[in-house]
Amino acid sequence: MTRSKLEYIWLDGYQPTQNMRSKTKVIEKFSGKLKDCPVWSFDGSSTRQAEGGSSDCLLKPVAIYPDPARENGYLVMTEVLNPDGTPHASNCRAKIDDDDNDFWFGFEQEYFIMDKETQLPLGFPVGGYPGPQGLYYCSVGGKNTHGRDFVEEHADLCIAAGLAFEGINQEVACGQWEFQLFAKGAKKAGDEIWIARYLLDRLTEQYGFYIEYHPKPIKGDWNGSGMHANFSNSLLRKSGKKKDFESVCDKFSPKARIKQAIASYGAHNEERLTGLHETQSIKKFSYGVSDRGASIRIPIAVVENKWKGWLEDRRPASNADPYKVAGSIIATVKDLEYNY
Repeated sequence: MTRSKLEYIWLDGYQPTQNMRSKTKVIEKFSGKLKDCPVWSFDGSSTRQAEGGSSDCLLKPVAIYPDPARENGYLVMTEVLNPDGTPHASNCRAKIDDDDNDFWFGFEQEYFIMDKETQLPLGFPVGGYPGPQGLYYCSVGGKNTHGRDFVEEHADLCIAAGLAFEGINQEVACGQWEFQLFAKGAKKAGDEIWIARYLLDRLTEQYGFYIEYHPKPIKGDWNGSGMHANFSNSLLRKSGKKKDFESVCDKFSPKARIKQAIASYGAHNEERLTGLHETQSIKKFSYGVSDRGASIRIPIAVVENKWKGWLEDRRPASNADPYKVAGSIIATVKDLEYNY
């Protein structure tokens, strides 16, 4: 009799940065469909989501993908619920106001691959530094490129899992990489980033690596890591008017909206958003065509396409929760209140 392994994945209650947790449920004669994934539970007192005297939290399956690394395996993204079925306070996915999937997101996830023994990025010598930035970005060859086998295997896993995986490249700093995902619908985009991160982190167990999502793990003249959020709605995709893009960008400029965004875009981001290394200062807001030093970049492709397309918010940190990022962006564009 066929038995399937369902890996239930959820976000814990740690602050300011939540961690992924997972455990396996074995089911007989599983259909492979989301509707047949049962609600499960876990010990919330071990994840800062409940007290010991009333420790059960519920796991509600919201997305399912084949697990390419396990026989008869599936990856099940879940939301955390209270025992009465209401969303847990740590559940930011449930707060996203995009039930019609009008908002599309393309996330660019940057990260550093760290050697577990040296606790340094790949390519960094113990007690020193590699050559300065300049030759690592999109490089080829053993002198400047580090971790390609690992990154290629992760890409293959994501594609085999059915994620809307769009690309990979080595980034500006030594040992720093990026992958890109796209989805129509904010919740789906968030689900796929978390599943891709899960596959990335799990893969490190075989290599003796770990992934560093801190937005500025290497101090000094080194790029930090972001999770740039490319977004559009039906207005931006169909507009044809420069003023519509400027109007949307202007919605992000009030101080209250800047504060909301920074609170939602990841911890320690002030170390990255300095105005240097392709960032705008965390204290300022700006936008511009093809400007990677702006808070929001208007891609040159939008202008070439007669003002139809998307915007790129360059502020989210690499450790940001994509659910929070998407929720904040949608609330700003719609002029809604948002409390992450």
